[in-house]
Amino acid sequence: MTQNIEGKVVVITGASSGLGEATARHLAALGAKLVLGARRLDRLTVLARELDLPAGAVVQTDVSDAEQVKRLVDGAVAAHGRIDVIVNNAGIMPQSLLEHGRIAEWDRMIDVNLKGVLYGIAAALPHMTRQKSGHIINVSSVAGHKVRPGSSVYAATKAAVLMLSEGLRQEVKPYGIRTTVISPGAVETELPASVTDTEVAARIRQFYDQVAIPADSFAHMVAFAMSMPDNVDINEILYRPTAQEL
Repeated sequence: MTQNIEGKVVVITGASSGLGEATARHLAALGAKLVLGARRLDRLTVLARELDLPAGAVVQTDVSDAEQVKRLVDGAVAAHGRIDVIVNNAGIMPQSLLEHGRIAEWDRMIDVNLKGVLYGIAAALPHMTRQKSGHIINVSSVAGHKVRPGSSVYAATKAAVLMLSEGLRQEVKPYGIRTTVISPGAVETELPASVTDTEVAARIRQFYDQVAIPADSFAHMVAFAMSMPDNVDINEILYRPTAQEL
């Protein structure tokens, strides 16, 4: 399950913690060439040092800014001559009940979870269409398949990523580009800490404490999709902790 990874140029957003960090560690061990983006440059720099990445392999990136995402991807191409994979991973989860009207948080989720994915696609596609190869991996969530009270806006952004990924899949067939959308369940990340609505936060924290599995589970899903032969396109992965009911 680790073939077809060594030497690939992989861009990962949201790489300073959680799913992105775990994926960077796993792919580095498998010989991928990494370029990592996140808002927290200090944490990226520490990670790059631990993984012995070359200078320029980390770029401070806020995915809600299209120009910053383009700079990240173009930098990877400038350094390595190509981009083989982009993992549009950056995301936030400040869930709340709609009646509480946390509009600023809704806007931020749309900017990061949906527009951030769009910006990653926009940055990578020109290079991949020219290469006539590449792999775009987007991150949705179980919440994109099932909505619960408090998760309405978050679930909406993640459901949108599902539809976006399917449309992308159909559009890029002429270029030999592969697409995968991964929908994790409860995984140990910093996402629960972003919930500021106390009524929702307590429930989520209890739920994660009970069932969450390590972030490297996601990294293995990425490696699985990447490792397939070039004529095999793993389009969707939905997975949960065994103990997760919904």
